[in-house]
Amino acid sequence: MNWCGLLNVHKPAALSSRQVVDRVQKLVYPAKVGHAGTLDPLATGVLLVCVGPATRLISRVQQGRKRYVGRFRLGQRSDTEDIEGQIVPAGDWSGVTRQQIEQLLPEFLGSILQTPPQISALKVGGERAYKLARRGVVVDLKPRPVEVFSLDMTDFKPPEFELQVECGTGTYIRSIGRDIGERLGCGAVMSGLTRTAIGPFRLEEAVTLDSLNMAALATALVPPQAVLPELPRRTLGSNEIMAVRQGQSLSCLQPDTHDPSRTVSLDEERFDPKSKSEIMLTDATGAMIGLALPDISAHCLRPTLVLSALH
Repeated sequence: MNWCGLLNVHKPAALSSRQVVDRVQKLVYPAKVGHAGTLDPLATGVLLVCVGPATRLISRVQQGRKRYVGRFRLGQRSDTEDIEGQIVPAGDWSGVTRQQIEQLLPEFLGSILQTPPQISALKVGGERAYKLARRGVVVDLKPRPVEVFSLDMTDFKPPEFELQVECGTGTYIRSIGRDIGERLGCGAVMSGLTRTAIGPFRLEEAVTLDSLNMAALATALVPPQAVLPELPRRTLGSNEIMAVRQGQSLSCLQPDTHDPSRTVSLDEERFDPKSKSEIMLTDATGAMIGLALPDISAHCLRPTLVLSALH
């Protein structure tokens, strides 16, 4: 079977994202498998596993907005910024109120600068920060711009509180808790994390690892075109599909009159040749062939990603 698509998996606690990928790999071998957006073993929730040619979409999937529910414990610090690290007492939390935390939340909304955790997958000089940290190397990680679209407190049972977060790629939820704890003067570590959504993929639609077998996977696998539902589309005829798979550009002005199998030239409602955003290229059934960018000066579409090339 030629596997191709995305699998929305409900990752359980105590497993790494890599271990989830390995389980899927056993079912679809020799197809390629990868995941979009790492979840630490402590975390649960939506883990998108890309299968076959859909692994080429990983970087696009990672750009989608993400939603989380994070729990935090006041009065502690740790080297990992969560309860799985070396925890030390940080300060008296007994006087902290719900109102105090809620008053701080606007500071972490919008475009903000965030210093990543010392133990993270970021590369420093070609090596992962967490590997350097484990050797005792203190890394000077510079603050980076991230986007936080919404941030709401959903529970407060001292010394723990809970936040619901919608954010862009590269945002560390544990670092939000860390910074709130520092502003309160008592420290805070993340005690739990659930990712509830990535883009259009929701936790309530995710499949569990225990339920996965060949039949269940075939049913649950989402086609690649569902990943980027907001993109305008152009339907290609057979000659154009062959051209794209050979890396050739397409005219974005005239239909291919030499291709009788062509059913749609342009989707006039959704496709604007003057647009600077990517366009999804599909076949007549709606299956994704690839992505392209308009080249206004050359009046053509230049492929930026092709799901499968000719062999």
